[in-house]
Amino acid sequence: MTRISRKLRNWTYEKLDLPQDIVFNLPRLTLIGNKELLIENHNGVIHFSPEKLILSLSQGSLEIEGAELMIRSILPREVMIEGTVRNIKYIETEESH
Repeated sequence: MTRISRKLRNWTYEKLDLPQDIVFNLPRLTLIGNKELLIENHNGVIHFSPEKLILSLSQGSLEIEGAELMIRSILPREVMIEGTVRNIKYIETEESH
């Protein structure tokens, strides 16, 4: 991301009072207990098994570990996971610093 682009996004966020996930294309996670997880603003599934889900993000990836994980629904920009969620890890790429 260029310096000018970063400044414009920061200005937009501050002046227009928009949510950061929209302005910066960040993932939004909604966890209900440890049984349901809704992830918005993903760029696709990299890996899926009943124990692990890896999603591509605009600035890295997201790893969800658990047991009996199941994709309940998947849309172009959101995915609903059910099962037992044990760990959620955000992995940034070098470019996103």
